Amino acid sequence: MAAEPTTTETPQGWLVVVSALFGVAVGLSPIPFYTIGMFAPELSHQFGWSFAALMATIAIQSATVIVVAPLAGLAVDRFGARPIALWSLVLFGLSYMSLSLTPGALWVFYAQWTLMSVLGAGTLSGTWTRVVNGWFDRNLGVALGLASTGTGFAGFLLKPFGLWLIKDFGWRTAFAGIGLLPIVIGVPVVAWLFRERHQARTAGPAVAPNDEPGLELRQALATPQFWIMAAAFLLISFALTAPTPNLENIMRSLTFGISVIAQITGSFGLAVILGRIIGGWLLDRIWAPACACAILLLPAAGCWLLAQPHVSEARAIGAVVTLGLAAGFEFDLLAFLASRYFGRRHYGSIYGCFYAVLATGGGLGPVVFGRVFDITGTYAQILVVGAGCMVAGGALLLLMGPYPVLRTAPADPAALQG
Repeated sequence: MAAEPTTTETPQGWLVVVSALFGVAVGLSPIPFYTIGMFAPELSHQFGWSFAALMATIAIQSATVIVVAPLAGLAVDRFGARPIALWSLVLFGLSYMSLSLTPGALWVFYAQWTLMSVLGAGTLSGTWTRVVNGWFDRNLGVALGLASTGTGFAGFLLKPFGLWLIKDFGWRTAFAGIGLLPIVIGVPVVAWLFRERHQARTAGPAVAPNDEPGLELRQALATPQFWIMAAAFLLISFALTAPTPNLENIMRSLTFGISVIAQITGSFGLAVILGRIIGGWLLDRIWAPACACAILLLPAAGCWLLAQPHVSEARAIGAVVTLGLAAGFEFDLLAFLASRYFGRRHYGSIYGCFYAVLATGGGLGPVVFGRVFDITGTYAQILVVGAGCMVAGGALLLLMGPYPVLRTAPADPAALQG
């Protein structure tokens, strides 16, 4: 049985979606991931650091997020999403700007990256999706999809902006300029438009968890659905995240030239945006586990195509598009499932636990793919393994059962099993 609608959707909710889109775009999730590749050649030339050492920053960020994402979720549940988002945007921006002062000691750079990941944890998707969840029910999937397109727009716009700064002003100024974005763009938009529904309709506190339908974290942990989701998303995040930073090298291993590789991989960002919007629309109309199982067959087929010894340019583009569509769908699916199965009462802490699972799979995937290539000289075998992980993850979600009816009173975890 589907959960009873608990919100009346209003135009103000769509303004919240717009503010969440901006918050996502200038947050911890996209900015470091999309910019480290631009700075790597500059830092390697300046300090003699290897590319492997520089790419380790992504693993450091993932490891840090595994620890701090659940804590950030608890803070959002306790103090409200808006104040956490505003403080975290400011502190994340300042800590990213501090990278411009890197003295040349790699351990200092790693320490700066760790601090940035801690201070920026309040800008992760759990903060934004918690509030969007409160404004929508019938159109929740579309709202979540639109809000999360911020990462796609960040990927599309950050690279040309960052490369222009590096070329004309140097890498130190570029770090400072990009670090200003969360402060000069994110903070004003969030302060103006980002409101939790309870905060907008009353003069009371920003959040009132006991007034929200759903489970507490300890109750969620006692349900089989929580562990089914955790296992499924560990497999899905491993398989979907791994090919992304390896895409260029995958194409090189298939003997494509540099100009062709740029054309092929360029389709990924647009596919991510489309995946968020289309996936969100489908989630509102189809039982989410079935929707996920069907959609994940696409990137599984894409991985299988890329594992073949001879791949045409058209097939490579098609494979990359399937990976982008699914990558765009992944976070929306997680937010939607967390809301439908566990509710909004302690959404921040529950989502934070799942985000730690995503960070674990996402941190391991690129490393394993790269290591297999170093040993075998090909991605073929590990791409087939990735395809299997996607199919298995989607199939696991089919065990979730129907959406439960969630109420404001403390819920019995056994209700989710019925």
